[in-house]
Amino acid sequence: MAFVHNVEIVWDELIDAFSSGQGNRVYFLDNHTGEIFFVPTSLEDEEFWRQMESNRERFLEIPRFDYSVERQIMNGFIGAVEDTGLKKILGSSINGRKAFGNINDILSFFPEEHARLKEIKDDFLTSRVKQWLEVNNLFTIDSISTSFSSI
Repeated sequence: MAFVHNVEIVWDELIDAFSSGQGNRVYFLDNHTGEIFFVPTSLEDEEFWRQMESNRERFLEIPRFDYSVERQIMNGFIGAVEDTGLKKILGSSINGRKAFGNINDILSFFPEEHARLKEIKDDFLTSRVKQWLEVNNLFTIDSISTSFSSI
């Protein structure tokens, strides 16, 4: 069994790093201090990158935002929409066939559906972060569940 390392991590900062769509940044978690920071991908300091590589166990790279997973979530969400007119508009918007606008703008007229999509995305992101924390021996799913149930 692997040693579980407990460190205080600001959940909102971790979620922001996981959900960042900025491809010009690499996010890291210092698993000794819990600090989350980013570095521009264009940083040309070879010594810095060498230090990060040699301290991989301490400075964990936070996975980049995955647009293919976002698309799968959106397709699943759209498939479950019961309003056929809305489903058609959202399907066309996500596939780029017609200029119906941004999906969030469209859903602003359908608050229940907008809330449902937000919940689906939040649940997925929370699950992804928990799995990543467990894989990196920062927390176990049981310890996370216990922590969140006390909030």
